[in-house]
Amino acid sequence: MKSFQSLMNGQTLLPIIQADTIEQGVDIANAMAAAGLKLVEVVLRTEQSLAALTAIKQQVPELIVGAGTVTNEVILQQAIEAGADFIVTPAVSDKLLSNLVSCGVPVLPGVSNTGDILMAREYGFTELKLFPASLSGGAPFLKAVGSVFQDIVFCPTGGVSEQNKGDYLNLPNVIAVGGTWVCKKEWVVEQQWQSITDACLAAVA
Repeated sequence: MKSFQSLMNGQTLLPIIQADTIEQGVDIANAMAAAGLKLVEVVLRTEQSLAALTAIKQQVPELIVGAGTVTNEVILQQAIEAGADFIVTPAVSDKLLSNLVSCGVPVLPGVSNTGDILMAREYGFTELKLFPASLSGGAPFLKAVGSVFQDIVFCPTGGVSEQNKGDYLNLPNVIAVGGTWVCKKEWVVEQQWQSITDACLAAVA
């Protein structure tokens, strides 16, 4: 199976799409694709998010589209059936990890402490999401665990911004950062799609 890092293919921003409607999801995805991004994460936090994921796959075929906020086996199955190219979770448990191992697509399990990191590694996962990054020790935490977990790389998400993303990306064990700042809610509501494109361009510049 491919690694999450190989899907990213050098892209250092994991952009987050949170859509209330299918149309919103597709418009956001198009705005991100216009910035040259090749991979996006649709968070499964609204009633239309699974349908939006499927629509993005169909209407913006150049994008690799993952599903985020996967917390149990039912949501995992729904995400796979919707066509998710990869899976992102906000946390880990023995039960969830055992389901993720056999899901058939790359996974970025969410961890927030050293116990989580160890448990995820015991299931074979070496690419992890630190969440919520800013409340879990941020860049200093990732720097500290680098010498202990030398085979683990991270994509910190939560509290990452245009201002502090460099603190994370300068670390050797960070492959990308998760970003909600490139898709502000007011831009979506006001259909300011160019603002999303511009923010994505700035984030990967």
